[in-house]
Amino acid sequence: MFTSPFVRKPASVQQVMFTVLVALVPGVAIYVSQFGPGIVVNLLIASLAAIAAEALVLWLRKKPVGLYVTDLSAVVTAWLIALAFPPIIPAWILILATVLAVVAVKHLYGGLGQNPFNPAMAAYCLMIVAYPSAMSQWPPAGWMDLATHWQHIVGGNMDAITGATPLDAMRTGVRGNATVHDVLQGNAFGVLGGAGWEYIGLGYLVGGLFMWWRKTITWHLPVAFLAGMAAISGLFWLIDSTRYASPLFHLASGGALLAAFFIVTDPVSGASTPRGKLIFAAGIGVIAYFIRTFGAYPDGIAFAVLLMNICVPLIDMKTQPAVFGHKGSNGGAS
Repeated sequence: MFTSPFVRKPASVQQVMFTVLVALVPGVAIYVSQFGPGIVVNLLIASLAAIAAEALVLWLRKKPVGLYVTDLSAVVTAWLIALAFPPIIPAWILILATVLAVVAVKHLYGGLGQNPFNPAMAAYCLMIVAYPSAMSQWPPAGWMDLATHWQHIVGGNMDAITGATPLDAMRTGVRGNATVHDVLQGNAFGVLGGAGWEYIGLGYLVGGLFMWWRKTITWHLPVAFLAGMAAISGLFWLIDSTRYASPLFHLASGGALLAAFFIVTDPVSGASTPRGKLIFAAGIGVIAYFIRTFGAYPDGIAFAVLLMNICVPLIDMKTQPAVFGHKGSNGGAS
């Protein structure tokens, strides 16, 4: 028997997660070209830690281990953590963050589909508060061979090869009364943003457009996030371009494009209504800019995501579409 052509079979969790992993490949490939193959090691370590933690918790909860482990949701969380963390982060911190994300942020709230907070971003925030020194160690763009990378992820001295991130260099330079133009002449910067990172961001953009084409995500969240960050950074840039970097710099630096397509699009912890998605994602972009520019952390996307996760119930309640035959949102309900 044939089904009508307009009736589509919903994608399974495994299919959605596999699409996300495929979409991350362009960004990972460019990451390797800019910094060496070490990020692949981090992805493997985080994936193994996530699968092991997921299987253990499912076994303790008496859930079907094979069914849920193979849905790839834990692997997606692991990849986002590995890509958001410094590439030379010691392996034990990466493993600890991944286990906390899977066990504490995901399963303590009931498992897949129940977590109110983005697991990868919650783990990032926990680690940057607990281990600020290790989480701030980023290498400059340039090829690092696997042997050198391995020395660092097992706990070697990172000080010799690390430097300020582009966002940190910009913030520190401007606070030291240098102009944006002067700061951008440093080695940490490329054509649009951080040297090397702007190309990695291009890979995430390609992956994000692939997910949009596959209808894995809608346009609302990435467009609202990027528009929110561009609008607030553009406002300050117009006020004083010598002290505030351009919107293009902010969109091409840090984790902006990774966040736009792979983090704020989390279907579980984000808003669910069309208008709510716009408010949710734009709010993340605005808050992240303020933390980047005026706060204590060079890139505040993770904190911004968690703050907006808290607001999701209120956003969803206030943005329910009108019910047919009723006036106003919520179908006229008070």
